[in-house]
Amino acid sequence: MNRSDNNETWLAALPVYNEVEYVDDILDRVVQFASHVLVVDDGSTDGTAEKLANRSDVTVIRHEVNQGYGAALKTAFEYTLANHFDGVVTLDCDGQHQPKRIPAFIDMARSADIVSGSRYLHHFDGDDAPPEERMFINRRITADLNRRLGLQLTDSFCGFKAYRAEALRAFEITDTGYAMPLQLWVQAAAAGLRVVEMAVPLIYLDLARSFGGALDHAETRLNHYNRVIEDEINRLCAEGRHVTHAVSGDPVCSHQTR
Repeated sequence: MNRSDNNETWLAALPVYNEVEYVDDILDRVVQFASHVLVVDDGSTDGTAEKLANRSDVTVIRHEVNQGYGAALKTAFEYTLANHFDGVVTLDCDGQHQPKRIPAFIDMARSADIVSGSRYLHHFDGDDAPPEERMFINRRITADLNRRLGLQLTDSFCGFKAYRAEALRAFEITDTGYAMPLQLWVQAAAAGLRVVEMAVPLIYLDLARSFGGALDHAETRLNHYNRVIEDEINRLCAEGRHVTHAVSGDPVCSHQTR
């Protein structure tokens, strides 16, 4: 079921860090909808690695020490390209993403470079109420990306995505943490990639999940995310990239002319 109508071969990839409670149940469901599954174990220390070692139905790449969410996804992207997959569907291993939706992501990716899950595009019966500070930060950052780059996102942080392999080649991911999607969005806009959203349910099973150290403080996290966006735009502009607003066509870099 991981092949689209034109016989493309897709990978499902899951970044995993200390998910001993969920990992087997999630993978049991993922393998029902994807013939090729990669797990990037980002230095788990809670018994997750031992559970993964007992599975023969998934490929595991292990980071010996925890490097961060962005680093795990970068490893998944590199594996996708190195093994000549036509694309990759990424999903988390904490129960927030429903593996049964993998084929729909792949199907939609036939006409887009990136299909990004959105928890705010449509209301599903049984949706959980999102933590207020997370929803506030998501909306602020999403609105800023849309305003500055002309994107039309409703959820800039959802990790349930499908990427075509050609899109992955446009990325130079250096942010190893939870801000990695913001760097990715700036690069996607600069590359003119076709982005569409797919509605997914709002599921929160671990409201106490940590972002790591100071980033657990909402204002600190928001400021960090804003800096990542600003730094990435400035980096691309300094490299002479022609970055334009996707809707108006206006230049984003101060030195550009239309």
